[in-house]
Amino acid sequence: MSPLFRKQLAPWLLTVPALLGAAFAAQAETVARYGISMADIPLTTGQPDRGAGAYQFTGHTIYDPLIAWEANIGTRPGKLVPGLATEWKVDPKDNKVWRFTLRKGVKFHDGSEFKADAVVWNLDKVLNDKSPQFDAKQSAQVRPRIPSIASYKVVDAYTVEIVTKDVDALFPYQLPWFLIGSPAQWEAQGRDWAKVAVKPSGTGPFKLDKLVPRERADLVRNAAYWDKARLPKTDRIVLMPIPDALTRANALLNGQVDLIETPPPDVLPQLQSRGFKLVQNVTPHVWPYHFSTQPGSPWTDIRVRKAANLAVDREAIVKLLNGQASVAKGQLDKTSPWFGKPSFDIKYDLPAARALMAQAGYTKANPLKAKVIIAQGGTGQMLSLPMNEFIQQSLAEVGIQLEFQVVELETLYLHWRSGAKADMNAGKGITAINLGYVTADPFYALTRFAYSSYVAPNGVNWGGYENKKVDDAIDKIRTSFDVKVQDQLLASVHQQMVDDALMLWVVHDTNPHALSPKVKTFVQAQHWFQDLTTIGM
Repeated sequence: MSPLFRKQLAPWLLTVPALLGAAFAAQAETVARYGISMADIPLTTGQPDRGAGAYQFTGHTIYDPLIAWEANIGTRPGKLVPGLATEWKVDPKDNKVWRFTLRKGVKFHDGSEFKADAVVWNLDKVLNDKSPQFDAKQSAQVRPRIPSIASYKVVDAYTVEIVTKDVDALFPYQLPWFLIGSPAQWEAQGRDWAKVAVKPSGTGPFKLDKLVPRERADLVRNAAYWDKARLPKTDRIVLMPIPDALTRANALLNGQVDLIETPPPDVLPQLQSRGFKLVQNVTPHVWPYHFSTQPGSPWTDIRVRKAANLAVDREAIVKLLNGQASVAKGQLDKTSPWFGKPSFDIKYDLPAARALMAQAGYTKANPLKAKVIIAQGGTGQMLSLPMNEFIQQSLAEVGIQLEFQVVELETLYLHWRSGAKADMNAGKGITAINLGYVTADPFYALTRFAYSSYVAPNGVNWGGYENKKVDDAIDKIRTSFDVKVQDQLLASVHQQMVDDALMLWVVHDTNPHALSPKVKTFVQAQHWFQDLTTIGM
C-alpha cells in the first residue's frame, strides 16, 4: 500500500467506526409501543383532556406538578411527594395561606429556567380568563380539580404563595392535577396553543417528539430530567390510540404493540397461553352511576336509589370481566380507613329491590323511566357498553327502564363538568351519568362529590347532593390538620353517602394491563396514575 493511499484512507478509517457507532446507537434505541384505550391522544399543551387516565400519558410524562403523587411503587398505596415544590406549609397565623418553596436548577425542555413566575403564569393560564395565555380548553380540564384556589402571587424567585377560598387542610391533594408548562415556549410558538400542542415544553421525564392526532404520540427520554430516580427506562414510548378492546388485544397478539391497557376478558386465556403477562393491582377507582338529586329527577326518591343498588349482581359482573374487578360496597373499598359503618348494606337482593320499587309506586309493568349518559369506551370506563347493558337488564327486573345516550368520552366529561341541572343534561332528560371515578385521596374520593359548595359549576358534585350532616363534617375536615380527626370525619362522610345511596356503586377497577414478553419491567401502581418511566424493554 502506497504512503499516499494510506494518507487518503486514514480519515475514512477514523470515520467508519464513528458511522458504525452512530448506526448502532440508532438501532439500539429501546421502544415501547403502548396501545391505549382512548380514541385520541390526550391534549398535550399542559392539562390533558379525556379524564384522569390521560395524566399518565400526556400529563406526568411531559410535565410536573408542584406536589406529585408517588406512582412508581406497586406494593403499597402511594403518597404525596415533592414535585417542583420541595416544601409546602400553611401559614400558622392564617390557615388559608400556603407557601411553596420551589426546586432550584430545573429547566424546561426548551432550556428556559423554572421559577416562581412560571407557576403564576400557569395558574393564570387556567384560572384568569383576562390573561393573554388563558386557554379555555386547559381551564375546562383543571379548574374543577383545583376549586379551593382564590389567589396566588410570586413571593420571590423560588417561593410562591397560594391563598385558598376557605381554610382547606386537604388542599395539597388538589395539586398533583395542576401541571406546569413553559411560558417561553408559548411565546416562541407565536402565542398559539395549537402550535404548542405539537411542540410542548414541560419539565417532565419525557419530551414529545412526534404527534399525529388519533394515530400516535412519540415520547422520548429526557436525559436531563431533574429527578434521577425517575429517569425513563425506555428511550421512546409510542402511544397508539386503539379504543376497541378486541382490536387492542389483536394488535398485541400480532406484535403491533408491546403492551395494552384493559384487555378484553374473553381474550385473556389466549394472551396468557401465548406468553403474554397480565398485571393488575388494587386500584382506588370505582365504576358507578351518579344520580341527579335535582327536582324532577326520578332518583330523588331514596327508595329508588336503594332499589337500584340492590338489583345488580356484582359478582356476575366480576365474572363477566374475568376477575378484572372487585365488588363495590360503596365509593371506597371496605379496607379503606374512610369506609365507616354504613347501615345500608349494598348487595344483590332482588326481593328487597322490588319491594322498595313497589313502595315508590313502580313495577315491571309500570316502570320508572330514566335516561343515563354513558361513554362508548375509554380509560376508566372498563367495558362500558357490555357492563351498561348488564345494568340495564338488571334494573329492568325491578321496574327501572333505562335509556342510554352513548357519547365519546370527552363529550361525557363536558356533561359531567356542567352538572345535572345544566340544560345539556336536565334539558335533555338526562338524570344519571356513568363515569369511572378515582378514589385515591379524601378530596377525589369523597368531598368533591358530597360537599354542597362543590355543586357545578363550582366543582363536580354532579347530582347536586346536599346533606347538612355531610357539609358540617367536611367543614370540620377542611379546618383540621390532624390526620386522625380527618380519618374519623371522612368515615362519617362515606357512611352517610352510602346510607343515602348517593350513587349506584358497581365494581372497583383493577386497571389490568397485558404485556408482551419484550416488556421486562412495568410497575403497576396502586393508583389510577401510572408512571411510564418504569416501562423497560
